[in-house]
Amino acid sequence: MTSYVLFFHEMDRSSLKEAGGKGANLGELSQAGFPVPEGFCVTTSAYQTFLAESGEIDALLDALNDLEPQDNEKCRQLGSRLRGLLESLPVPEEIQKAVRGAWQSIGTEHAYAVRSSATAEDLPTASFAGQQDTYLNIRGEAELMEHIRKCWASLFTDRAITYRSKNGFDHRQVFLSVVVLRMLHPEISGIAFTADPANGNRRVVSIDASFGLGEAIVSGMVSADLYKVKHDRIIHKNISRKREAIFNLPEGGTITKNLPSGQQTQQALPDKNILETTRLAKQIEARFGAPQDIEFCLENGEMYVVQSRPITSLYPRPKVPEEPLRVFYSAGHFQMMTDAMKPLGLAGMKTILPLPGKYVHETGGRLYIDFTGVLCHKIGQNVFLRMMKNMDDAAARAMEEVMNRPAFSWHPSRRLPLRFLLTRGQPLLRQVWGTLFRREPQTVAAEVNTFIDIKAAGIREELQQADGTRRLELARSSLKHFFNDIVFPSIFHYVASFFISSAILKKLLRRWTGAEKEIQELNKSLPGNITSEMGLAIGDLADTLRGLPEVEVYLKAAENETFFEGLANIEGGETFKNEFEHFLRRYGTRCPGEIDMTRPRWREAPTQLVSAIVGHKQSVEPGAHREKFRQGQKAAKAAEQRILTSLRHSRFKTKIMKRFIRNYRYYGGLREHHKYLLTVLLDECKKAVMAEAASLSQKGILSTPEDVYFLTLDELTRAVKEHDPRHITRLISERRQEHEQNKKRQPPRVMTSEGESVTVPRAGHFPENALVGSPVSTGTAEGKARVILSPEEVALHEGEILVAPHTDPGWTPLFPSARALVTEVGGLMTHGSVVAREYGIPAVVGIDEATTSIQTGDIIRVDGEQGTVEILKNEKEE
Repeated sequence: MTSYVLFFHEMDRSSLKEAGGKGANLGELSQAGFPVPEGFCVTTSAYQTFLAESGEIDALLDALNDLEPQDNEKCRQLGSRLRGLLESLPVPEEIQKAVRGAWQSIGTEHAYAVRSSATAEDLPTASFAGQQDTYLNIRGEAELMEHIRKCWASLFTDRAITYRSKNGFDHRQVFLSVVVLRMLHPEISGIAFTADPANGNRRVVSIDASFGLGEAIVSGMVSADLYKVKHDRIIHKNISRKREAIFNLPEGGTITKNLPSGQQTQQALPDKNILETTRLAKQIEARFGAPQDIEFCLENGEMYVVQSRPITSLYPRPKVPEEPLRVFYSAGHFQMMTDAMKPLGLAGMKTILPLPGKYVHETGGRLYIDFTGVLCHKIGQNVFLRMMKNMDDAAARAMEEVMNRPAFSWHPSRRLPLRFLLTRGQPLLRQVWGTLFRREPQTVAAEVNTFIDIKAAGIREELQQADGTRRLELARSSLKHFFNDIVFPSIFHYVASFFISSAILKKLLRRWTGAEKEIQELNKSLPGNITSEMGLAIGDLADTLRGLPEVEVYLKAAENETFFEGLANIEGGETFKNEFEHFLRRYGTRCPGEIDMTRPRWREAPTQLVSAIVGHKQSVEPGAHREKFRQGQKAAKAAEQRILTSLRHSRFKTKIMKRFIRNYRYYGGLREHHKYLLTVLLDECKKAVMAEAASLSQKGILSTPEDVYFLTLDELTRAVKEHDPRHITRLISERRQEHEQNKKRQPPRVMTSEGESVTVPRAGHFPENALVGSPVSTGTAEGKARVILSPEEVALHEGEILVAPHTDPGWTPLFPSARALVTEVGGLMTHGSVVAREYGIPAVVGIDEATTSIQTGDIIRVDGEQGTVEILKNEKEE
């Protein structure tokens, strides 16, 4: 039998389909004995029966599902028609009868709050908070029925339609229940978050409170008091000026009143009630098993809960105990790729990382590395933090702040065993010593390139000669041994030698010449840098394109599947095809976000390069990229000459300086070779994986080969062995949905085991309203900003300032056109910083939310000395 009404005591959290998120949660609270006012839900069955009264609703819902989320005008028109239609429909008599009976059983003398409760609301993955309407202090049967109908109609407010469209909800599958709650007459109302919404700390309860009804807080009409509690101790209070409050009227409805001046600055919630609210909130969190956003009221000194919903904005913390306090660093920030990764990409990176599994944690589609053990060692701490200041200064500041907290334990049991550090460090130090003082730096690049070619050919041959589970096991083994057996013994000491040479060279320049900034000139046009050479090759392709207008027209409309075949039928196409294929043989394993095995490589999706090639042709003079590189070589040589001339009085100092300049330049040119080899390995492993995926797809176990991206290597191996599609299909569907959620999350750079995202602003005196980051390439530039989130989608025009979330070698084609660089992620020695110094353009990195604070078209000033970005003229002012 269809139920049009359910009382709270008849529901729990499993009643989502009948009561919506808000109603189901109130039912759960009521059943658990929490202080919830009496009430009931008008169920989604009543809503669907109500909709059936209209013959037009199906066509309008079909139109909504065809709506583009960004089509605001169409959204407004359809929403208005739907709301008008529903507000004109009569409420069927059987529904009125059920509502009337429930209302009478609680008490006709009471006023009621009438609140919308959608089935796509207050969910663990989407809160939909505030998308539908709420009506307060409703009295009498007629008013109650009218406002229930208004709630139903509010499912189609413009904001609710747009929110559902953007989050991928089918408008036909979202239904509305209406919560009818006995109206309270509170002296104080508030919201308690069982995790700090500002930084995600799961140990901190954050409470907003003010006088009167909570609607004043929810609507933003008043600045509420803010209290924070940790471990049953109030750790923060911010008492605001609360000028107004909303109160009930005896006849129904509400009124906004000015508060007496003496009450405006009074603490709304007394300390004992702050702690009582905290304890109640934590009990509710325990009931639901997840952090909650809880609305509460105090009426005649009694606490009531009127709503609880999950906090969906929190980034998921690593699955470790909250105590003792641990600190985690985002591997994506270290690798300049903070996007969410699919399970296959994550599995590949976890296999590659040369760390025991207990130090690597997967959460929110990203990897986090536990550096607590290193930071608990005095030696490890000093070396690691010094290194981090070069790689990611913002992360170093955050880690140092956590490390200095009383809660950060220095107990020996938490330290990474010193033997572990020495085992890894001693062989490397011996190699570095020989590299710094015995090798001839000029000869190393050829040796490393030969080693990479031989190693890549060996891996390729091994994987091509195997199939089935044997091929997958070989791929896993290649990934697992990449660092320990390939990079560390053969390449990494050159990278380490570069960093050590850089640090020593800076000190020598400062002490012996007072010209530390000369290192910026020495960094230009490093010999043998594989990423710089790739950028030059892009410029060569652009120069080839200059005399081939038909090829350019073709490229702008080309598709990946027929890219090279189409070139064969165009005048000049064969010439461009040959040069482009030569480029891909060397660099086709690269792409933006290249540490993720599932990302399409340039060899798979050559159209990714079109905008960069065409943009270079349009923005850079013929041959200018090569000339700029030669000028960089001359500038570096001139800087070296100036330095050595200033030391001519000391043969010893001259000899030492000359050695470290050579080390710096030649080993600096090798700093990205290991990353290049990694892309080759990932690509060969991807070919092996996709060959097996294609076989599984042919057998019907996978719908498409690309479904394999949502499996781990272990799961793929089992699928090849077992050939059971049922579990695989369900797993892939769940992972696909989870990945869509992860893509929307903003990953913290540094996070604690308490879930706190730690940020520490750089200290100093900066221009007012300036965005502050880390200066990594000197100089000042002004120009028009172009915000680019993905380099294959947008061309950068000559003289524009590139503003990006991060850059890796896949972004290199954009650099020749950039006047300056601004990124959200990075440090002194990361890819974008090094390339910016090579090109001699100012760069500031590590500016949180740079891509949202700056708009394309804004005129900005980038100061590579102070590390600031100023918005001189907003694009909207044009």
